[in-house]
Amino acid sequence: MARRISRWGRRLALGVTALLAAAALVTPVQAGSRLLGTGGVTQIEGAAGGGLSPWGVLAGTASDTEVAVTVAASEAWLDDYGLRVRGVGVNWHDRVELSYARQRLALDTLGGVLAQDIYGVKLRLFGDPLYHPWGSWSLGVQHKRLDQGQALARAVGAKSTQGNDLYLAGSKLFFDAVAGRNLLANLTLRSTRANQGGLLGFGGDRDSGRSLVAEGSLGLFLTPAWVVGVEYRQKPDNLGFAQEQAWQDLFTALFLTRHLSLTGAWLDLGDIAGLENQRGGYLSLQLAL
Repeated sequence: MARRISRWGRRLALGVTALLAAAALVTPVQAGSRLLGTGGVTQIEGAAGGGLSPWGVLAGTASDTEVAVTVAASEAWLDDYGLRVRGVGVNWHDRVELSYARQRLALDTLGGVLAQDIYGVKLRLFGDPLYHPWGSWSLGVQHKRLDQGQALARAVGAKSTQGNDLYLAGSKLFFDAVAGRNLLANLTLRSTRANQGGLLGFGGDRDSGRSLVAEGSLGLFLTPAWVVGVEYRQKPDNLGFAQEQAWQDLFTALFLTRHLSLTGAWLDLGDIAGLENQRGGYLSLQLAL
């Protein structure tokens, strides 16, 4: 156990050092004119949101006359897996978001790799997270294509190696909600067939149809540039060989400037492919252009 903690400590220290070095090299760019933090961060599927779930906001801080681009690099270190995500998002006039993410899951114990590409489109339907009484609501689709590890996905019972997630997400900021601090609440409803987010294919021997699952986030702004919170993401349970469990995290995000944010989290992803209690650290750096 001490050896595992030491390994995580070294990895986190190296990650923080690399992220801070990258921050020092950032040059001023246009990031949009909306308020700091109103675009969230880049979640693991490339959309604007928290770490685990897309939100009703769009990437960056572009207003209805601007275009924003975000790029992000994320790493998670679990007991038996390592997850790497690289993502990019474009926000056109605070109405449409286009995103792309590449996920790579290294199976440290089994010595294999799973990887998929995720292409996303999100349309803001109406509202604003700050001033509209119902917040901001968006409709999104994510096309996922597993291109490394298809044989493993098929072997454990997946019906397909590609699929589409559809989701409806809403975000609302409540002013002066907790001890004078602002509280951001998010609710996402997702229709999906994805096993472990798609990394183990889509559909299965237990259930090959679509499931409607719920995702929720709460973030408390301790300062205008520092938020702490929790996330919870339900999952379908399609594969007979191993039960799939909900994902959850405790996170903190620091918006260092309008152009740069750093997110850290403690993840609990439950059992994955028969390996129990996958928990660990997460770091993500986002640059807004």
